[in-house]
Amino acid sequence: MTALLPDPTTPADSLLEGPAAVRVDRPRYEGANIRTWIGFKHFMYLVEEGVLQYFRERGLGARSLYQSHGLGLEIVEFSAQLPHLLEVDDEVEVVVDLAPRQKPGYGLALTAQLILLRGDERHLALKGKLRVALVREEHAPAYEPAPAAVAPYVVDGVSGLADAGEEPLTIAPGQTVEDVLTPEGSNAFLWSWQIPYFYCHFSDRLQHSGYVRAVEEATDRFLRARGLQIGTILRERAWIPVVSRAKVRMVADAYMEEVVHTVFRIQDMIKDISYTATVDHYVQRGDELVRTATGTIMHGYAYSRGELAGTVASIDEQTRAKLFGEA
Repeated sequence: MTALLPDPTTPADSLLEGPAAVRVDRPRYEGANIRTWIGFKHFMYLVEEGVLQYFRERGLGARSLYQSHGLGLEIVEFSAQLPHLLEVDDEVEVVVDLAPRQKPGYGLALTAQLILLRGDERHLALKGKLRVALVREEHAPAYEPAPAAVAPYVVDGVSGLADAGEEPLTIAPGQTVEDVLTPEGSNAFLWSWQIPYFYCHFSDRLQHSGYVRAVEEATDRFLRARGLQIGTILRERAWIPVVSRAKVRMVADAYMEEVVHTVFRIQDMIKDISYTATVDHYVQRGDELVRTATGTIMHGYAYSRGELAGTVASIDEQTRAKLFGEA
């Protein structure tokens, strides 16, 4: 049965409020890269499905929003804590709900949980906060007025959010992108890549999950550049990378086939078990570098085999020196 679009006069509080969207799902097999443990981005993918479910249950599915109203449903910010591991074949309850507080101009705020279901046990595997915007799409087939319930969350682009647009960085004559983004002594790692169509939404814009994938790849490339290749560390020390927190926030639009300059920079160590890093993404337009997304990741190691399998590994001084480019 096809869901009908809500009456455009329906008050926002009677449409968007109500019961949380709840679905039972499983992580994708693609994410089982070490043993049967699931990587962090697949936690975030599960929540993305929950967000789509939240809108579908209110008659505002992504397809209807696009085809009837020319609006692209876009996650623009996702901050997640990951207190419990997931494994392939695990069942999880995905719960997405309206956040108790909304800030005009910042998009629709949502909360999310992934609850691992194992027999009679329930374990919190993810706790997250999200923001969603409805972006006016240039190539959409129709442009009927948005339902009143979601009109406050419609923007012309990601940079139209209240906390988005910021001053670009200037590339002075004689400077390169590397000079500006990774100056000497910055301890930063730069990776440049072209946006493929399969990281985009609506024939146009780099999507949030594309940035999530870029965070994972940037981390892998950074570790390789510092002599901490994941495969080598896995073979020699039985260590695997573990992510306990991750955040990605979009601040401007980036478009298909543009080149993104991703900067990975370690900020600090937390005791000897993990480090935090910032991951910023820029696009060059003329002599300016526009930041299109920013985020953080908290990263450590766990043992993948033996009696210590699944427990946290201590980061020794030699590894720390490599991470900070001091070795």
